[in-house]
This record gives sequence, structure tokens and C-alpha cells, in this order.
Amino acid sequence: MKDPSNPVCRTISTLLSRIGDKWTVLVVQTLGAGPRRFNELRREIPSVSQRMLTLTLRNLERDGLVSRTVTPTIPPRVDYELTELGHSLEKPICGLATWALENVDSIHQAQARFDTEHDKAAAA
Repeated sequence: MKDPSNPVCRTISTLLSRIGDKWTVLVVQTLGAGPRRFNELRREIPSVSQRMLTLTLRNLERDGLVSRTVTPTIPPRVDYELTELGHSLEKPICGLATWALENVDSIHQAQARFDTEHDKAAAA
């Protein structure tokens, strides 16, 4: 499975690339609390641009992780929610997000130590 030309490796790599994307993690985590409209997602994920949120939602919909429901009102109402497959991804995604929050201080400390040691080595 180490051969990058192996179709299984390519498939796994493609999927991990998508689900490991920071916007995907944040969208899945947010939609885990229930359906949201586009602007609700923008408010709850303020650092995402309109373009990136649109692309992320489109890719998640294409992958079968998010469903898009259009209600024919004026203006049209569009809701996004996790599909059954999307909910199955929610637990590992939220676990990863929880791990990141629990360990951010330790990671920052390790980065500071590393940078200090490299600065000393570069100055020598």
C-alpha cells in the first residue's frame, strides 16, 4: 500500500485531503449541531470566506457528506445538513477538534522550544 500509484493509496489520499481540510472540519463540526443556512455558517465560522465556504459545501455535498435543501420561497431558502454519512464522520472530526483544543498549549510550548533551539543553532 506504500506505492503512491496504488489505487487504494490514491483514494485514501484524496479522501483524507478533503476531510482533513480545516474548513471541512469546521463545517462538519458546526453542522453536527443541526441544519444551518449559508449565512448562519458564515457567522459561526467567521474566518471562512464566502468563496471557500461555497467550495467546501459543494465538495461535501458531492462526497455525500452534506445535503442541500432548497425551499421555494422568496428569496429561496437553502439549508445544509449532514447526511447519515456526514454524521458518521462527525465523531472522528469532533474528536480531532477536541484533541487540538486540549493540546494547543503543549504544541505552542513545543514550537517555542524548537524555535529557540534553532535560533541558537543558527547563531552559532
